[in-house]
Amino acid sequence: MLYYLFQYLEQFDFPGARMFSYVSFRSLMAVILSLLISAIFGEYFINMLKRKQITETQRDASIDPFNVNKVGVPTMGGIIIIVAVLIPCLLLGKLHNIYMILMLITTVWLGTLGFLDDYIKVFRKDKEGLHGKFKIIGQVGLGLIVGLTLYLSPQVVIRENVEIQRDGHVVDVVHKSQDEKSTKTTIPFFKNNNLDYADIVGFMGEHAQTAGWIVFVIITIFVVTAVSNGANLNDGMDGMAAGNSAIIGVTLGILAYVSSHIEYASYLNIMYIPGSEELVIFICALIGALIGFLWYNAFPAQVFMGDTGSLTIGGIIAVFAIIIHKELLIPILCGVFLVENLSVILQVRYFQKGKKKGIKQRIFKRTPIHDHFRTTMAQLDPNCTYLITTPHNVFHESKITVRFWIVTIVLAAITIITLKIR
Repeated sequence: MLYYLFQYLEQFDFPGARMFSYVSFRSLMAVILSLLISAIFGEYFINMLKRKQITETQRDASIDPFNVNKVGVPTMGGIIIIVAVLIPCLLLGKLHNIYMILMLITTVWLGTLGFLDDYIKVFRKDKEGLHGKFKIIGQVGLGLIVGLTLYLSPQVVIRENVEIQRDGHVVDVVHKSQDEKSTKTTIPFFKNNNLDYADIVGFMGEHAQTAGWIVFVIITIFVVTAVSNGANLNDGMDGMAAGNSAIIGVTLGILAYVSSHIEYASYLNIMYIPGSEELVIFICALIGALIGFLWYNAFPAQVFMGDTGSLTIGGIIAVFAIIIHKELLIPILCGVFLVENLSVILQVRYFQKGKKKGIKQRIFKRTPIHDHFRTTMAQLDPNCTYLITTPHNVFHESKITVRFWIVTIVLAAITIITLKIR
């Protein structure tokens, strides 16, 4: 809204009005504003949650070897993050930009889904929360909306990078002069790093392009579901999900910025995505909101984000990566989320396999994987066999959290390096 106001005032040479035309200025303003909102509003919101007794009832000291009791800590703190993201975007963003619209829809959609889950847990005292099938339906529905919008909207275009070679060597990279709809995406570690989904179904001949979009929509649904669930599983220790997501957000912001700048896109030999600069404003708002939230969520946590926050953050990361055609980098960038997901899947499958044979068996001491590192040998079921019991020494959750942050920083660096390693 402020963007449109100052755009209007610029016609009258209003001092400073032109500043709002710069993405860099609006991005920094978004970081500052979202951080202040989450930090200031957060304190009032936490106090309100305490008065209303909207607190954690499931977590207790029984699973923590250091006897950290978390019962009574306010939950549903994800509302702080959502509010701190939406307000700067509404004030500073171009609200007619299709990418900004999709990100706002993603935030509200998954925020509502997570809120319903937390509401059932807190107010109806049902620890299972919203039934799993309804979560999946909500995530699939969002993936379908995002995929079809990117397919149908005329604003969603790219300019493909074209290499100019001389004597077998690349001397320059330019971009096609015309915008085009495309099912291409970035694939890491390959020289010609654009993968066209239409090529996967090339056997369909003249219908390959349409089929390519169908493949794209299916992949969008899968990525949204997987990443939002991965972020949800990662939210098990104070500051864990917020810190990891902030690091991932910085990386996505860098990728969005270079993709929206035709000169940087040419230098890095990546596709140019007109209009994606508005995503930088959005991701800066998310980063500021997460840092402000960490003020209260760092150990010992004064508030938990709940599914309201974790599902929303995961969905935002997934949709953002899809929009900038970097969804195939997610297994690297969100490697921590991927491992959290896989640890749970493998644990359940291995347990079920043993159950059919009449034996109790598990791979890890406890899942998601971060809980494996704080589970003592004394807490293990003596009637169950475990494939992995190391390390025998347990770690405090603050140490586990920081080490997971470090891993995410390394993965983020590798993700950015893939732009040049081919």
